[in-house]
Amino acid sequence: MAANAGSGSSAGAGDVFDVRKVRRFIELMNEHDLSEVDLRQGDQRIRLRRGPETVTVAGATPAMTTPAAAPANPKPAEEPPAAAEDANVLVVRSPMVGTFYTAASPDSPPFVKVGDQVGPESTVCIVEAMKVFNEIPAECAGKIAAVLATNGQSVEYGQPLFRVTPNA
Repeated sequence: MAANAGSGSSAGAGDVFDVRKVRRFIELMNEHDLSEVDLRQGDQRIRLRRGPETVTVAGATPAMTTPAAAPANPKPAEEPPAAAEDANVLVVRSPMVGTFYTAASPDSPPFVKVGDQVGPESTVCIVEAMKVFNEIPAECAGKIAAVLATNGQSVEYGQPLFRVTPNA
């Protein structure tokens, strides 16, 4: 398990980096079999992960992550066409296994639709995992070119959810 919590470890009453709170988060992760917890409060953030390491490409394309270990039976027929289609298209991938939702509730408008401009902090969807609704940020800037998942669909870790044409 790793805690990418930046700097600061004071034990203030409202401090998310308090060791007792971090231990409690780890206990909850174990209790509910969660592989990742990402909490934000103001400008403070704590992310706890367990399981295989992932490599995140930083900079202009932070939304692309690659698992450290390749699957035993990769599907070469699906990935190359998407990669060969356009090298300038970014892909927002699911950071977890869960259920994909385009809006906060059934009667709410979708977070984004094709043609919408997004920034790195823009929420593009929700993925529900273990009855926790996780807002998924775009982590890149550009225009939504395609929505690749269907509302209510089960999604896998690393599954493409959106294609984004980066800002020029």
